[in-house]
Parts: sequence; C-alpha cells; structure tokens
Amino acid sequence: MTTLSRRTTLAGLGAVAGSSLLPANAQAPAAWDFPTPYSDGTFHTALVREWAANVEKATGGKIKFTVHSNASLIKMPEMRRAVQSGQVPIGEILISVLGNENPIFAFDSVPGLVSDFKSANKLYKAARPKVEEALAKSGLMMLQSIAWPPQCIYAKKPLEALADLKGTKFRSFNPQTARFAQLIGATPTTVQVPEIAQAFRTGLLDAMITSGATGVDTQAWDFLTHFYETNAFQPQNAVLVNKAAFDALPKDVQDAMRAEAAKTEEAGWKRSEELTEQYKATMASKGMKILPATPKMKEELAAIGKIMADEWATRVGPDGAAVLAAFRAAS
Repeated sequence: MTTLSRRTTLAGLGAVAGSSLLPANAQAPAAWDFPTPYSDGTFHTALVREWAANVEKATGGKIKFTVHSNASLIKMPEMRRAVQSGQVPIGEILISVLGNENPIFAFDSVPGLVSDFKSANKLYKAARPKVEEALAKSGLMMLQSIAWPPQCIYAKKPLEALADLKGTKFRSFNPQTARFAQLIGATPTTVQVPEIAQAFRTGLLDAMITSGATGVDTQAWDFLTHFYETNAFQPQNAVLVNKAAFDALPKDVQDAMRAEAAKTEEAGWKRSEELTEQYKATMASKGMKILPATPKMKEELAAIGKIMADEWATRVGPDGAAVLAAFRAAS
C-alpha cells in the first residue's frame, strides 16, 4: 500500500470513528498541509495564504489548509516528489527547477524570449497544456502559476558587461540559470532563497540574477550594491496538487479550488507587475544603485538567449516547437 493510500485509509477510518459526533450528513473537513519555499514577506506566499482562506470560505470549511512558509516543512528541491508521493497533498514550486526532469518545465526561463508581463503571460498560456500533460504523467496537476517580476543582475561592483562577471560565483536556482552562469564565464552555485543572505556574507556567492521581489525579501542592499535592469526572463511559481488526493475530495471542494485558483492567478500576475517598480524603489531607498542594462549587456543577453532558446527547443522536441508556434501566433 502506498503512503497516500495508507493516509487515505486512516483518514477514512478516523472519519467513521468520529461520525457519531457529527450532525447527520456532516463530514469531517479535509486537513491539508501546504508547504511553500518562500518567506511570508514574499508576495507569492501572501497569495497562497489568500487562496487557502478563500477556498476555506467558499467551501464552508469543508477543507482546511495549514500553510508552511519559508521551506520550513519541505525544501524546494524535494517539493515535487513530496507532492507526488503523497507526503503532502499540495505545494508551491518554482516550476523551472523541474527542467532537468523534463525541459518543457523550463519554458519560462529562456533569456530574451519575453520582454514584459504581457508577452510572459502569452508564453505561459501557450505552454500550459504541454506542462499539464507532463505533470499528469507523474500523477500531478497544476492549479495556478504566477510570474515573478523580471530577472535582473545584482552585483557587488559596477559592471559594463556580463563578461565582467567571469570567474565569479554566480547564484543558480534552476538548470537554466546554471547554464546562463556558464555562458557568461561564471561558476554556477545553487542557493535557495532562504540562504541567499548568508551565502553572500560568507563568500559563497558574488553575484546573482533574480527579481526585485527576492532582492527586497533578502534585503540585498546589506551585501550588494548594484542592480541592472536586464529583464532577462520571468520564471513562475506553480501550485501543484497530488491528483489522487484532489480526486478524493468532494466535487464542490474541487470546483472551489479550481475557481479560486483562476481568480488568484489573474490577481497574482497583476500584483507581480504592480510590485515590480515598488521593489526597485525600495532598494534604491536603501542605497542600491538601480541602473539600466548597458548596451553591451543587451548585446550579450541577445546572444545568450539565442543559444539557450535553440538548446531548449532541441531538448524539448515537437512539444517545444508547438509551444513556440502557439506563442508566436499569439504575439
């Protein structure tokens, strides 16, 4: 018997044992742990908590969520397997960390493919059917996915070109950022968000590419000085659910979860865009230099983006070609 089956059976037995304490036709609420990899100060975590509260309200308390933020229950690298195995029924993950498992999941991390939130959303809608197909093969489903603000370069010194980062220890958070680091001549170093500040302070990292949200969340001004608006790509956080656990829920609860996810996704994309300028303003107020990408940086990014787009399309195969065709048709 699988872990999920054992948990389901025990939950069923518990419900039967306690049935005499419940009113007629009443059912004990489902209790779901919901791990996330980011802190409570991150807008993605705030959205998760809002979604959970809205579902609880919409279902009249038929399901209850306990949100575990800041990777306190499950670390990012273990999130997909934890949800798939039934260790937890739901979790949030940066979808592109699954790029080594299946490159279709890295659709959102190809530099230069999108230029703003509008084009990033078009790419997401083009990719979502293929992403859902890939997840279904592992017994997973995706409720929602929300983009981070654009990815920009953070450094300890002024830069004229990405080549100035050659030889540095450069943070990577998915296979694509590791490849990006290699292409600029840096050493990719995997560090999750909760460990960023310590990694810079101890010399494990010299520079990184990430969003303004992460810059503010980690108080990057304490250990970095320069922020360059490269706007290279916009990775997304997806909420994944164990399909068997979802299917075991009453249909009205399933419907509420889907409906609230659609609302949260739409609101989340808007919130991410609205916050982008606020994050830069916050960092500037703390003394960081917020600068546009230099002409040389733009030239280098275009060249790197071409290499990585070709590599991604080759690895994905026909599905990648279909995503790009749908994206370009919508653009």
